Amino acid sequence: MHALDHELRALVAGAAASGAPDLADVPPAACRGLYRQILAAADVAPAPCTVRDIEARCGVPALRLYRPESGQGAQAGIVYFHGGGYVLGDLDAYDNVCRRLCMDSRAAVVAVDYRLAPEHPFPAAVDDAWTALCWIDAHAAELGLDDRRLGVAGDSAGAVLACVCAMLARDEGGPRLRAQGLVYPPAAGGREGDYPSRRLHAGGPTLTLRTMDYFSRHYFGPDGRAPDFRGAPLLGDLSGLPPTLIQLASHDPLRDEGEALAHALEQAGTPTVLVEYRGLAHGFISMGGAVAAARWAQLQLAQAMAHWLRAP
Repeated sequence: MHALDHELRALVAGAAASGAPDLADVPPAACRGLYRQILAAADVAPAPCTVRDIEARCGVPALRLYRPESGQGAQAGIVYFHGGGYVLGDLDAYDNVCRRLCMDSRAAVVAVDYRLAPEHPFPAAVDDAWTALCWIDAHAAELGLDDRRLGVAGDSAGAVLACVCAMLARDEGGPRLRAQGLVYPPAAGGREGDYPSRRLHAGGPTLTLRTMDYFSRHYFGPDGRAPDFRGAPLLGDLSGLPPTLIQLASHDPLRDEGEALAHALEQAGTPTVLVEYRGLAHGFISMGGAVAAARWAQLQLAQAMAHWLRAP
């Protein structure tokens, strides 16, 4: 097995020395504050861009719009769904990630603040994600977006939401999506399968099998299993989707199901690029300020999305 990245190893050691608990040992309300602190500790410095909050209206979740300061006219847009196991995460926790994605891609980014479990179990997050994407597409001109150059992206649970939205967009005849960026997706939705990484990395270092189960039971119910493709893209039809980048971490219990998703997309005829970051662990998309390899992963996500969004 590949060694843990030395910068990430120092980060993990610091967290252990501070007495940081496994997220599975903290009630959801308190866990959300802890998660925000964890993300902030290793994130990149805020990037300069124009930011506007869009309050929830008519069933649409709250949104946050990021635009490059130098951008003019209608811009390509990336709709971003944050991670956190459907239980954690919000617009503030992922503010730096979205700012950096905006600046690195030179595209507008719209972050979606969907409802969280256990207060709002499956399929609330999917419903919010899909409602938000459709609203953004319908109001693209108002937001300064080019509705012909939209893509979806997300990390962890947010990656599943992005992929499911792409599947729904295909089935519903729109919105028209040019790209999707999926960062370490829990593509099996807690269901059993041939995923040795779950056992190999059950103890982390950043995401444990206990925490995965904690998230799944809060969102999917007592058995912790997605009932259909809306929580487990591997159960759905993966054909006819936009070009896809999947980024994985070698030290992640979700690694194998992310790889399985990439292979299933390829077999379904969806253009797919799979990249595994050896030495990194779950959560690297928020570690660009402390781990150099994580910063490269952020850049790769942004550049892939920009390339596909601006292709002829």
